[in-house]
Amino acid sequence: MNGSSRHSPQQIADILRERIRAGELKPGDRLPTQAELAEEFGVERGAVRQALRALQEDGLLTNVSKGSPPRIAAPAPARGEPQPTMVGLAPRLTEAFSARRVHVDVVCHTAETLMVAIGEPLRLIHEGRIHPESIDVRILVPSRDIELAFPVPVEAHGDDNPVHKRWLAMRNAQGQVLQHNLLALRSTHGIDVHVTFRALPFTPPVKLYLLNGEEALIGYYMLTRRAEEWGSQTLDMYDVLGSQSLLFSFVKRAGLRDAAFVQESQKWFDALWETITTDLTLS
Repeated sequence: MNGSSRHSPQQIADILRERIRAGELKPGDRLPTQAELAEEFGVERGAVRQALRALQEDGLLTNVSKGSPPRIAAPAPARGEPQPTMVGLAPRLTEAFSARRVHVDVVCHTAETLMVAIGEPLRLIHEGRIHPESIDVRILVPSRDIELAFPVPVEAHGDDNPVHKRWLAMRNAQGQVLQHNLLALRSTHGIDVHVTFRALPFTPPVKLYLLNGEEALIGYYMLTRRAEEWGSQTLDMYDVLGSQSLLFSFVKRAGLRDAAFVQESQKWFDALWETITTDLTLS
């Protein structure tokens, strides 16, 4: 002990909480060890552990009680305030990637938003601020062989459907970039990474992100008519802008309703994944 007055677990939590809010401790930073904190505050380690658990329950820490000092969690969007996917997804992924073992399950129309949003946790990995031991990503996207509900041309083109060709090219290119960037972590950081795609036999009406079995993010696709340049053509189509879909967050620790939604969403995904069985090659 350093001889200073002893602090209660609540006081320790309040002091650390203020350091986080003041920016002295930033998302991705490691806290000192429990022994170092016990020395600083003149307490036994049990008091430190109680304080850390309180901060974890507040969503301010990750990796508590996992054998190494916990990290400062990324700030999450305010509860009850859904945000556009492109705004709300990256902070959630960053928090999920702060875990030792990362497990992300996704249902989406293309991997565009995920490809962009995952750039933030990848940057923190390359900076050495977070270092998961393993990353397992499973993604369900529509099959190339089905008649999509969207996007579809405003006017039929017979057997030649450039709108479908454009979607397929985007699905494959974005998925390949996402896969490459994640798998590269094997050689650069020694992380055990697995990225698997499987093809849905239907067009999903929603996008769903399941993060470490602890959070479910769901966004509803909204259909709109729009024109898009593709090659030498202007495609008039009914489509969705997935990056603008509002994400609704359900977190296990938020209560029984949220916990039930997360659990049932994970069960649904797992059952669908096992039903499909064959992995998808993006080509």
